[in-house]
Amino acid sequence: MSCPNHFITYPLVYAVKEEYQIFVPVRQDSVMWVECGAQSFYDDNNGVLRSHVLVHRMVLPMSLLDRERTYTLVWRVVVDRKPYFPVLETECRCTFSFRPVPGSGPIHLYHIADVHNRDEPALRAGRFFGDQLDLLVLNGDVPDSSESFEKFSTIFTLGSDLTRGEIPIVFSRGNHDLRGFVAESMTDYVPSDRGLTYYTFRLGRIWGMVLDCGEDKSDDHAEYGGTTCFHAFRERETEWIRQVAQKAEREYEAPGVEYKLVICHMPFAWQNTPPFDIESELYAEWCRILRTTVHPDLMLHGHVHDAYVVRPGEERDTLGTPCPYLVGSVPGMGRKGGEGTYTGMGLLLDGREVQVLFTNEHGEVVGSDRIELAPEPGADDRREP
Repeated sequence: MSCPNHFITYPLVYAVKEEYQIFVPVRQDSVMWVECGAQSFYDDNNGVLRSHVLVHRMVLPMSLLDRERTYTLVWRVVVDRKPYFPVLETECRCTFSFRPVPGSGPIHLYHIADVHNRDEPALRAGRFFGDQLDLLVLNGDVPDSSESFEKFSTIFTLGSDLTRGEIPIVFSRGNHDLRGFVAESMTDYVPSDRGLTYYTFRLGRIWGMVLDCGEDKSDDHAEYGGTTCFHAFRERETEWIRQVAQKAEREYEAPGVEYKLVICHMPFAWQNTPPFDIESELYAEWCRILRTTVHPDLMLHGHVHDAYVVRPGEERDTLGTPCPYLVGSVPGMGRKGGEGTYTGMGLLLDGREVQVLFTNEHGEVVGSDRIELAPEPGADDRREP
């Protein structure tokens, strides 16, 4: 299906908690809603349809779209939004097919982070699974900064070209996303849980937790010029992690959960060198909570521009990782100012085995690993006394 001219890219369908958040960047003012089954879900602010926006956002239940497997975007271009008798064009409609994460058999996931606005090589790497791709993870630093919407819009370009609005995306913020004016209003353009950039999600057999480390240096670092307060942000997030850990039956131990993933831009179980060696006590607490309650199967990271797997107790496990953690993003500048190189990470989840494939912009596998997931612990073993 071709992308409607009114849209800048195809829709992006993000997973947050038990809902899908559909984002559509547009070329001109319009009102918009999505129809799924017999229901309509509007982009509104307390009953007022939003029109003077760069990106429309509609939220609908996962269960509905998973069942219907199709959704229709409806919009009307605004000619003149007068306070009385505004003028709008007639309705336009476009229907998209949707494929939820499969309920049985292998799951194909591709992980992209650290693109830094060099889209094309990352896009080619992300096509590794082709039409078999079931889930895309965009794990931070897709733009090099958020100084303008044009820079930030690379998130839409990548997500659109790889999914075409037909499969789900999980999104996590990176530290470069936090730099520039657009960062102040970032949740207008990317998913959140009512404004929070950390949240859980459920996609069929997958339960996941998106964590957000914020910046990678202390708040008083000169690079930020007094514009951040991430220590307080992380303290609030720590309390939220504790609350999630106490909701096992509704979250990670809910019926049907087969895989438990933690997605975070920074590999927080590793204490980096100065000035990046921040929050070791707090991040150790994150690891402890996850290790003693959630028992995740895998943690997925970017940030360090490398590709490797770390198992508990290995050298780069300095704070007590609760499970193997995977770092999967290697951007490169290329020769003589070329478009660059990129290595991302594909995962094939099949039973209790995960195949890890590091693939480059030529579709070549440049590294691999195989992880045997631990069996699920008994219900009586999941919590500390």
